Amino acid sequence: MSSISVLILTKNEQQDLPGCLQSVSWCDDVHVFDSQSVDQTVQIAEKFGATVTQRDYGPNKLAFGGDESAHRNWGLKNIAFKHGWVFVIDADERMTPELVNSAKVAAETAGEVVAFSIQRRDFFMRTWLKHVQTSPFYLRLFRPDKLHYERLINPVTVAAGPVTKIKGYLDHYPFSKGMHYWVERHNGYSRAEAQQIIQNRLLGGTFSFAKALFGHDFHERRYHQKELFYRLPLRPIVKFLILYVIKRGFLDGQAGLTYAALQSIYEYMIVLKVRELEAAQARPVGEI
Repeated sequence: MSSISVLILTKNEQQDLPGCLQSVSWCDDVHVFDSQSVDQTVQIAEKFGATVTQRDYGPNKLAFGGDESAHRNWGLKNIAFKHGWVFVIDADERMTPELVNSAKVAAETAGEVVAFSIQRRDFFMRTWLKHVQTSPFYLRLFRPDKLHYERLINPVTVAAGPVTKIKGYLDHYPFSKGMHYWVERHNGYSRAEAQQIIQNRLLGGTFSFAKALFGHDFHERRYHQKELFYRLPLRPIVKFLILYVIKRGFLDGQAGLTYAALQSIYEYMIVLKVRELEAAQARPVGEI
């Protein structure tokens, strides 16, 4: 008997969901948290015996996500999980057997630990992007009452207690639906990121280099660190150099080069959309 519930977040995932569900078939409490899919996602989930909860993103319906953190936080608070631990997974991800075993042991022997960090392996062009990823570790196994999400898009997980790592890989296939889907999705992400940057600047006050390095409050320090990165000149090129040179993405071959280039393009899309939003804010009312 498992002591872990599984939460799968979906939106039109009929292609990838079956493989994901197969990788979590060991669990007796699988929940699919669906964002109003219009394909066969719900039917596939029900066929596998999963419990389906449907919800849109509320009043802030941004492209590809809306207020992602609010959506995820709603799920953690309102879905009736059978067990005290939850493993969150996306439809294009797969739990490896080693990870399944590690997760079960971790949940049974957690002690004061409230969340566990998992190493994710991203695959592209049949290659594990071992080096070019910004960070391969993600909080995915946790007590739902001890964790919440922040940010409009690409949420940050914040745990209220000790966190540690467990062995085993979570395999991720972000290009499973093709390059066109990745580009379309990140076009939406880039606008949401730009909106997040504008919101941060409105709420966070004046940027401080000292607070970015030495701020005592974690959230304050993280805000100023992000602002420091956002203010770097030639940020898309810096992003490429970080991933391809400093992170040694060149060791991932052609896949590493292509992925680093895609990420730098994505960063430039964010830069352009921040400029666009700032210009719109500065424009007098009624001016075109």
